[in-house]
Amino acid sequence: MANVPWAEVCEKFQAALTLSRVELQKNPEKEPYKSKYSARALLEEVKALLGPASEDEDERPEAEDGPVAGDHALGLPAEVVEPEGPVAQRAVRLAVIEFHLGVNHIDTEELSAGEEHLVKCLRLLRRYRLSHDCISLYIQAQVGCPPLDPTERFLPEEEKLTEQERSKRFEKVYTHNLYYLAQVYQHLEMFEKAAHYCHSTLKRQLEHNAYHPIEWAINAATLSQFYINKLCFMEARHCLSAANVIFGQTGKISATEDTPEAEGEVPELYHQRKGEIARCWIKYCLTLMQNAQLSMQDNIGELDLDKQSELRALRKKELDEEESIRKKAVQFGTGELCDAISAVEEKVSYLRPLDFEEARELFLLGQHYVFEAKEFFQIDGYVTDHIEVVQDHSALFKVLAFFETDMERRCKMHKRRIAMLEPLTVDLNPQYYLLVNRQIQFEIAHAYYDMMDLKVAIADRLRDPDSHIVKKINNLNKSALKYYQLFLDSLRDPNKVFPEHIGEDVLRPAMLAKFRVARLYGKIITADPKKELENLATSLEHYKFIVDYCEKHPEAAQEIEVELELSKEMVSLLPTKMERFRTKMALT
Repeated sequence: MANVPWAEVCEKFQAALTLSRVELQKNPEKEPYKSKYSARALLEEVKALLGPASEDEDERPEAEDGPVAGDHALGLPAEVVEPEGPVAQRAVRLAVIEFHLGVNHIDTEELSAGEEHLVKCLRLLRRYRLSHDCISLYIQAQVGCPPLDPTERFLPEEEKLTEQERSKRFEKVYTHNLYYLAQVYQHLEMFEKAAHYCHSTLKRQLEHNAYHPIEWAINAATLSQFYINKLCFMEARHCLSAANVIFGQTGKISATEDTPEAEGEVPELYHQRKGEIARCWIKYCLTLMQNAQLSMQDNIGELDLDKQSELRALRKKELDEEESIRKKAVQFGTGELCDAISAVEEKVSYLRPLDFEEARELFLLGQHYVFEAKEFFQIDGYVTDHIEVVQDHSALFKVLAFFETDMERRCKMHKRRIAMLEPLTVDLNPQYYLLVNRQIQFEIAHAYYDMMDLKVAIADRLRDPDSHIVKKINNLNKSALKYYQLFLDSLRDPNKVFPEHIGEDVLRPAMLAKFRVARLYGKIITADPKKELENLATSLEHYKFIVDYCEKHPEAAQEIEVELELSKEMVSLLPTKMERFRTKMALT
């Protein structure tokens, strides 16, 4: 190499890199590896110009080497040896060339040859593999991308990286390593560890200012869903608040290697991610309210005042423990960023709402994000997403009604649910959206069912309900029956025959629909004894279906234990009641 200018060697190496990375995109379809082969030829030339490694550097038998061989097999020293002197420098430069030749052969699907070159790379580096200059190349030859760029070996002195830039690159690779660990644990369904590494990744990205706002924000919002499922609402709120703040930086920060796109260049992606973050907020509000409902309801789903009082007494303890311990563990950012995130957090409660006013605050926040999500997820183009957002909106009204003590206002909330859900049944083709249609039909039926129960309770408080109230109750009853029947009819086969065996995925809803249809027929108000007898007979028929089905399929009984017991009672009582009606009709 003494007769060849070093600049020429570097130039050939850079040309090889260009062929591998840039010219690759221009290869003809019939010669996809053309530039790779040209790059290989140049790398072989550089290798020849560098000259052979010294015998001392290449003395290990090949059988003991390999890309997965252990330190002992490679004869690695325990202490750090720096590659000093011309012999060591040539060995490291040859290792770089062997590495690129190995990658080149692997890229062209010549795996055996690629492995041989990588083994040579490892062997050449065995003495210096713990040194600051070589550890990255050694890691790359075994498992992946290096924290330090080995191409520096062929850069002029003035173009080489500073220590600060090298350190920055190393930190970046470590962050990537945490990110990949999060993915691995996610695929292994080890969700606790996946969340831990995901959180660590996000935190480091902020610390090193190496993130793209849109991508970071959506990852933080996605992490919030893990905490929501674990009922860790403080952590979920922190992730979502951080997502809002960082997402707000889109288009306001300078583009870097890690932030290549500005908002103006990706308007559709921007609005989509904004909608997705909004949906994460909806889930936060909804789950927090539903968890409060589960904690305070009695065995018939109404507010239990004793449980409400117990939860009030526990609130101070929750505040003391969670603010002092858990908040430190999940904090993103420092300084102004931390303050900005805290400002968003302070506007949102992470505690379970204990009364209507607290629940209403969460409801209004959730509804705000419903409108924001629907701006992007419109029914024309995003049918499933749009429907899920509307269903969440309906669920927010449903759980808010639990906290409302005024029955008329509760009725209005259920009416709002029906108003937003019924148009969906018109727009959807049941052939293509069968499962979604079933969900909506069942939910609408249940809303009418709840409204009817409320109207009956209001009528019971009156001494003499007028005909308008009676008509209203019967109309609600009729509407509930209509949608329950639509749901049950969707289970029939093409010959309109109801299945003898109901699938597990729809077993409980089907049994509940049968039970409520039976109850609804028994609730129809009529002055005609003959009509009332017909309604009782229909009611009995549905109760008997539940009892008979559970006798034939014992596993179904576990799905509807309470409803089954009530059905058995009604099967026993209704025949007697019907017989009394017949006797009364005969006498009149």
